[in-house]
Amino acid sequence: MHLPDQLLDTSTPVATTAVAAAAVALAVQRSRGELAGLAAAARDTLDARTAVRGKVLLTAATTGLVFAVQMLNYPVAAGTSGHLLGGALAAALLGPALGILSITAVLVVQAVVFADGGLTALGPNVLLLAVVGTLVGWGVARAAQGALGRRAGDRAVAWSAAAGALASVPVAAAVFAGLFTVGGTVAVPTGALVSRMVGVHALIGVGEAAITAGVVALVHAVAPWSVALAAHAGPAVASALPAPAAGPAVARRAAAVLAGLATVAAVAISPFAAATPDGLEATALSVGFAGAARDHALAGAPLADYGAGAQLFVGVAGLVGVAASVALVALVLRGVRQPAAARV
Repeated sequence: MHLPDQLLDTSTPVATTAVAAAAVALAVQRSRGELAGLAAAARDTLDARTAVRGKVLLTAATTGLVFAVQMLNYPVAAGTSGHLLGGALAAALLGPALGILSITAVLVVQAVVFADGGLTALGPNVLLLAVVGTLVGWGVARAAQGALGRRAGDRAVAWSAAAGALASVPVAAAVFAGLFTVGGTVAVPTGALVSRMVGVHALIGVGEAAITAGVVALVHAVAPWSVALAAHAGPAVASALPAPAAGPAVARRAAAVLAGLATVAAVAISPFAAATPDGLEATALSVGFAGAARDHALAGAPLADYGAGAQLFVGVAGLVGVAASVALVALVLRGVRQPAAARV
């Protein structure tokens, strides 16, 4: 659900960009506080900088995985496909603040390097995928944790993350429908837009839930302390986790798992992604606003459309995208953690 240029009028992207920028700024502030808290908690047990680096490493690995898995369109209905949005997954692994920064980095790389998602639509895309997707995914997952309680044990972490993922996709789709109703460049029937957009993305949400649950369960199995959702699961679950002093080693294990998954997804699986229109494109064709989109300003770039124009193997483009996403979020977090490190 990457919006292209010119689906929305001039004022709507400006307003949504302002909201998205405020949310990202707040995420930076919260992330700085989280890293400072982690460093302070680690002072008596291990080198504080090592603890912070472990969290940064985990964030970078999660970002690379989200980029890679977003390349994997999967069929959800006749002639329609979907792909991971990633907000709920990033929130489950990192928490909502770092999750927002992670998904934002992915969206910037996709728009600037691969011409995926319009440049003028970057603000709306950040709002829908990074902000709405992450916050809804986290909020629903936390509510599901409370409902499941001790009955599901360790499985509650993966089930809760799946619930957040399942809800996040249609909610983001509904927000888009609201934005297009207010500021769309083409007049379309509101009822048809909302029902089609939410309906197809509810199906996409099933795939999102399955992917999120699988990744969270795997990471939780090999490195439970690294899963942010597990750390918020309450004393019954948290007491079974390794001591915080093991944080850096656990983070490295988790990052290795995520990096391996990202490599497999980008290189081995991406060539087999479904070529049918995704949920937004299918809705545009069905409801009647497909012609409103404008060609991307960077459509002629070497890596546009993941190397298709330059006849580059999509797996190579995927690896470039994973590396670029990791580098960008690492650069952002380097700036975020400087004040935190200075207070240690």
